[in-house]
Order: sequence, then structure tokens, then C-alpha cells
Amino acid sequence: MSLPGIILAAGRSSRMGSDKALLPLGDSTFLRTLIETFLTRLDPVVVVLGHHASEIRATVRTDPRVRLVTNEDYDRGMLSSLQTGLRAVEMDSGVVFTLVDHPGVRAETLAMVVEAFEEGVQTAAIPRYEGERGHPVAISPQLGAELLALPPDSSPKSVMRNAYSKARFVDVDDPAVVEDIDTPARYRSLVAQPPS
Repeated sequence: MSLPGIILAAGRSSRMGSDKALLPLGDSTFLRTLIETFLTRLDPVVVVLGHHASEIRATVRTDPRVRLVTNEDYDRGMLSSLQTGLRAVEMDSGVVFTLVDHPGVRAETLAMVVEAFEEGVQTAAIPRYEGERGHPVAISPQLGAELLALPPDSSPKSVMRNAYSKARFVDVDDPAVVEDIDTPARYRSLVAQPPS
């Protein structure tokens, strides 16, 4: 049974100045690239939309494995979008989530995180590049329930920090797990890189 995946793409992208989900990446976009990567290992893939939801929704091809949900309270912050996604999936075995800011993550990296998690991780499997934690993150049903119990305008950091002692950190040779593409300068640097 596949784990479900969640892609968070609800924010205003205020630092970028335009919707990150729609930014071109090769012959695709940030969001479509992430969906295709997630579909290599995850089913279903839930995309959480918010700001400009209808415009972004129109760019996603129809696929029975992909579900688009809208967080009407996306201005409350990232946790509210994560909670929207968690409510939209069955968390019996866990779930994998990422931000739309990390479109360059390789399918092999996702596979490493999923495989590490499926080996019996108690709380989470988290990719790490040169000692820095990144995305996508696989979390247990118990950790998902703790995140759902938080007030939606709070930060998930305290819950995640508490999980680190029982988490598995997966060292990967993929800088995209820590590359948060959220400004025009970072986007220009990303598109200037040769394809991996």
C-alpha cells in the first residue's frame, strides 16, 4: 500500500512576487514537477491550494491519483494548510509532505525517504543534506495527529523538534531538499543550473 503525499501550495508567495506553484521549471512548473515526482512513489497525491486556487487548479492535468483541496484559511499560515492536507488523506501508515518551494527534489531522494520510513521509523524520516534538514518529510500517523491537534495559526516546529529524537535522518546527495526557492534571486539561480 502506497503512502499518500501532500504538496503545500496555498501561500501568497509574497517574497517571490508571483505564485510559486505556477513558476516555469524546464517544460513544466514547480507544482507539476513536484506532482510527477511524488507520483513515482506516493498515491494519492493531495495538493493544498489557497491563494489563486482556481488559476493554479486549471494548470494541473486530470489524474485519478491527484486530489486538489482548498484551504480557505490559508492566510493563517503553513500549519493550517498542512492540517487541510492531513484531513484529506488516510494516515493509517503515515504520510509524506513537502512545500511547493522545493521543486527540484529528485525521485531517487523521495524513494530514499520513503524506504527509510517504511523500515519502521517511529516518528519521521527527514532528508538531510550536508547536515541541514529539508523536505520532503515522511511522518507517522501519531505525529500527524499531534499536528492536527495544534491551533491552526501556531507553528508546527515544537511538535517536529520533539519528534527528532526518534526520527531517522536520511543523508542524501541532493541539495534541492534544502533549497527553499522563495525569492526571485533564488529562482533565477535555480533555472540557471544545468538539468540534473
